[in-house]
Amino acid sequence: MDSQNLTAFLAVAQTGSFSLAGEQLHLTQPAISKRIATLENQLDTRLFDRVGRSVMLTEAGQLLIARARHILRDIEDTRQALSNLSGKISGRLSIATSHHIGLHRLPPILQTFNQLYPEVSLDIRFVDSEWAYGGVQRGDIELGIITIAPEQKSSRFITREIWEDSLIFMVSGTHPLAQSNNASLKTISEHPAVFPGNNTFTRSIVHKHFAQSGLKLDVIMESNYLETLKMMVSIGLAWSVLPHTMLTEEVIDITPQNMSITRSLGYVHHRDRTLSNAGQALIGLLEKQLQPKPRTNP
Repeated sequence: MDSQNLTAFLAVAQTGSFSLAGEQLHLTQPAISKRIATLENQLDTRLFDRVGRSVMLTEAGQLLIARARHILRDIEDTRQALSNLSGKISGRLSIATSHHIGLHRLPPILQTFNQLYPEVSLDIRFVDSEWAYGGVQRGDIELGIITIAPEQKSSRFITREIWEDSLIFMVSGTHPLAQSNNASLKTISEHPAVFPGNNTFTRSIVHKHFAQSGLKLDVIMESNYLETLKMMVSIGLAWSVLPHTMLTEEVIDITPQNMSITRSLGYVHHRDRTLSNAGQALIGLLEKQLQPKPRTNP
């Protein structure tokens, strides 16, 4: 089976459209159709049912998805392992990162990387951290630089915390909570909030603290763009819990006393995928961001 045909098959399966798959792979629709037809002839089975404009996977097509991904990953790993033997740091490096990390953490690192390794073409995707885990698992991206999933125990991933990101409760100076001295968690919960989506790692971290106190969040708006949430907070619409790095004169910190909320930011890659020389070089720069922990006397 030709790898290009398998790539076309996965693109059609993902998009549900021959034309969209063509756009994704920069091919014409007839070229995609030809590759699928060739693959179906090789396997002597139909992979898609075409009903009007709809394209649906057959049972055989469903079965092929996981196997096709495995085959393509093995091919890529073999190519990568052979390429790494040269020691050259070049080629394409696909990474995924959140908008917040991309804005507040990565610029100096990527600038240094680009200066040191000009022959590397960076393919950067700005996505939710949750999507990045899936992208690493599927083999769509080599390295995710994201919020590390709380209690991530999967043996499929190698994760490494680089930054401990302190989260604080924020409101505008005109918000009623701004006038309260040392507002309790209960008092805060009585006011509307804006937060990332319900399935995000950051939301789950904060929700856990409220749930432990038997409190619920009154979330009136959701957005996975933290800068958008800060804007809503800054105009007095609601409160939120955001990274300390976003604290400016537009908002104030009302974090309850004796409360500390943090999240881990770092990188993740698939345990079974061979990292490129470029990927290893970027990890080396990330590791340099680690702050040495203070030593304790015995």
